[in-house]
Amino acid sequence: MDTMLAAVYHSPHDIRVEEVPVPQPGPGEAVMRVRAASICATDLRIFNHGHFKISEGAVRILGHEVAGEIVAVGAQVTYLAPGTRVAVAPNVGCGVCWECVQGNNNLCPDYDAFGITLDGGFAEYMLITAPAVQQGNVVKIPDNLSFEEAALNEPLSCCYNAQQACCLAPGETMVLIGAGPMGLMHLLLARYSGAGQVIVSEVQEERARQAAEFGADLVVDPGKQDLREAVLKATDGRGADVVIVAVGSATLQEQAVELVARRGRVNFFAGLAAGRDRACVSSNWIHYGQVTVTGTTGSNHRHYRQTLQMLASGRLSLQSLVTARRSVQEIEAALADAASGEHLKVLLIP
Repeated sequence: MDTMLAAVYHSPHDIRVEEVPVPQPGPGEAVMRVRAASICATDLRIFNHGHFKISEGAVRILGHEVAGEIVAVGAQVTYLAPGTRVAVAPNVGCGVCWECVQGNNNLCPDYDAFGITLDGGFAEYMLITAPAVQQGNVVKIPDNLSFEEAALNEPLSCCYNAQQACCLAPGETMVLIGAGPMGLMHLLLARYSGAGQVIVSEVQEERARQAAEFGADLVVDPGKQDLREAVLKATDGRGADVVIVAVGSATLQEQAVELVARRGRVNFFAGLAAGRDRACVSSNWIHYGQVTVTGTTGSNHRHYRQTLQMLASGRLSLQSLVTARRSVQEIEAALADAASGEHLKVLLIP
């Protein structure tokens, strides 16, 4: 096969199903047959507004939450072979900057990323570049783990990064603001990590119902009930040990600081829109309560491999988050599904 189908982004609101050449590996590269690619909120933002790393006039195959099997490798590639089942971490650091040598490739100021600066997984095949092969972006997945769950490992690893930053310990109370797909992943991960209780704040009725089904101890609609009062009641007046804000809202970030106990930790997990990226938090409570406020973005290779092991153990499953599957030819319908709020994770199955 010399050509393949791919969903090619041309400009905001212009994504086309096209027949393009199947990539061929150079000496240090590999080619993966895509078995599952999940649609992320970042993909939706690129589709609607573009991306600062995709210059005007450039075209790109989107998709960075991917898993599949290797079909071809270059002569210099030794640890991969055709038939190897793999998941691919999307962020490729420069490899030499301060953050990269510290192991924080997700914080590299000069990063590449599949589905953004490099062609991604919304296609039948994906080229894995030599730096990605060399730096450990390609991770073998065990036979007992499905391609679908392996594709969802990337967002799970981002949640793990946040919860690691908050030092969530067994028995502690976590408040989760927002029960979208990422919020529910946070909920499942907190349960896996031994959180004593998880309180979810969510205004949308369907998402609140899903949070309860996924194991939340208490679900609060802040439009109908005072969230701080509910948290204090559930914690004997202490407040939460950890609060994670999984909604891009400065107002909610401000409120989150007021929900934590002394020595509590807050994580701003969701970013804010440009121009509306300022929050006015209670600095006195941070000071006198010895509160820690953290922010996290993406995940590094260690996070990615650790969460993949969690999924492979069978004690943490993301399969129930998959609520729609589409083909590459249905990319516009798939993006609409993902944006509708009626689905959790939408997968492309090339």
